[in-house]
Amino acid sequence: MRTQVGIIGAGPAGLLLAQMLHQRGIDAVVLEARSRAYVESRIRAGLLEQGSVETLTEAGVADRLHREGLVHHGLELRFGGTGHRIDLAGLTGGKVVTIYGQQEAVKDMIAARLAAGLPLLFEAADVAIHDIATNRPRITFRHGGRDQALECDIIAGCDGFHGVCRAAIPSADLRIFDRVYPFAWLGILSRSKPMSEELIYARHADGFALATMRSTTVSRLYLQCAPDEDVAQWSDDRIWSALRTRLGAAGGELEEGPILQKGITAMRSFVAEPMRHGRLFLAGDAAHIVPPTGAKGMNLAIADVRVLVRALEAFFAGEGGDLIDRYSATCLDRIWKVQRFSWWMTQLLHRYDGEDAFEHRVRMAELDYLAGSVAAQTTLAENYVGLPYAD
Repeated sequence: MRTQVGIIGAGPAGLLLAQMLHQRGIDAVVLEARSRAYVESRIRAGLLEQGSVETLTEAGVADRLHREGLVHHGLELRFGGTGHRIDLAGLTGGKVVTIYGQQEAVKDMIAARLAAGLPLLFEAADVAIHDIATNRPRITFRHGGRDQALECDIIAGCDGFHGVCRAAIPSADLRIFDRVYPFAWLGILSRSKPMSEELIYARHADGFALATMRSTTVSRLYLQCAPDEDVAQWSDDRIWSALRTRLGAAGGELEEGPILQKGITAMRSFVAEPMRHGRLFLAGDAAHIVPPTGAKGMNLAIADVRVLVRALEAFFAGEGGDLIDRYSATCLDRIWKVQRFSWWMTQLLHRYDGEDAFEHRVRMAELDYLAGSVAAQTTLAENYVGLPYAD
């Protein structure tokens, strides 16, 4: 097999990259280790920056997003028993965020690719990459009971944190920045009316809580917990009681419903530098992880793809390799700003075991300052709706 770009991973980064390359007449083959059913059912983040919505729209895969997505103009911070609304749109010249499940965006992109008859191979086993330091890299894999090889000009590693692509870069040529947080999130999906039309972030003495949603009838709720928490120890009654307490839910503000899913989400910050080695380019979770507090994971992947598409378009048009040479530095400039914001939101809103009285007072003072300062709220809002793209 032969193609211009071999893409490993059918998550948001890989699928969006394939779609945008197709729009520009650049051939690509997408390989995915999991089944289509598995990929389309993975519950992940669900908040899109305005720029992400615009990118998906430009890519021609946002029709359902515009019909079903929930547009949010603000969010609420709760601490000390009081709620404080942050007017995202008012502080950023009208920019908003949209709730739309990552798995729904993935379904849309898979449907678009298959409808166009473009190569997307699920259940590709034993994927390995070769010769990435040359001009003729290869991908070997097993599919349909046959060992196969795919010759490429470029390989895009969009296969997530545990994928094979980053591991193929010699350790001497890769620098890793990693921080694992001493807490996790217990998340539930509940068939119940969302607590509010906008997200609620709550800091409480018992720990952080977040109330968000997937639709007008399905709620997504989170509680801070220990990293090694046994989800089996959390009965439905215990979860709802903790949510009411931490969110400060009064009266019937928090509607309880059947819990459809429970799970533990680990919290870490991770960056691999550089994001390119020879003809291999990393994008999305293969290159970076952010704690979910700032809702930036999928948005960072989309930002990477925008930069990579522009670079590959110039490369295949014979305009030289300047943009692909700058790919990593361009992406990392934005990634580190987003890491800073995600770290800041995380450390501000979570309870740290062993936090002394000084640290607690400083965090509460920062929250008080944020609640009363338009300048501080503007900083939060600008980061939350999405920083400008490099292009």
